[in-house]
Amino acid sequence: MTECSSNPIIDEWLGRLQAAGYRLTAPRKAVVETIATSQHVLSPQEMYEQARERYPALGLVTVYRTVEKLDELGLIQRVHQPSGCHAYIPAAPGHQHLLICQSCGRAEYFSGDRLDALMEEVAGESGFQIQDHWLQLFGKCRDCGVNFS
Repeated sequence: MTECSSNPIIDEWLGRLQAAGYRLTAPRKAVVETIATSQHVLSPQEMYEQARERYPALGLVTVYRTVEKLDELGLIQRVHQPSGCHAYIPAAPGHQHLLICQSCGRAEYFSGDRLDALMEEVAGESGFQIQDHWLQLFGKCRDCGVNFS
């Protein structure tokens, strides 16, 4: 495994895992380093392939177990992709929404809500008491050929 440079996010995640009673094995560290530093949504298979560059003996089961633990701790956010498959990205603090490039998988968080009127309308029509929402927008980023001029 490559030596991990001091990265506060990686150090925090490893500390949170350890504080929650999880062992900090080399394979688990490789998975944490991979997802914690990614600016792209990653499926478990993509995490596996990238983390194997850090730790070649990594098993896919370790990736799934580590993803489960990171999700339980609120360190990653599940991304529901149009294909129906799940991918993951480091969680953002506070209430954020996602922009996801359908070509390269780059993801960015954005804040701001102007959904109150829509949520009130939906609540009134459905009888639901809406408590939360999650917004993901899909498109193409500037690097993938969208011209914003």
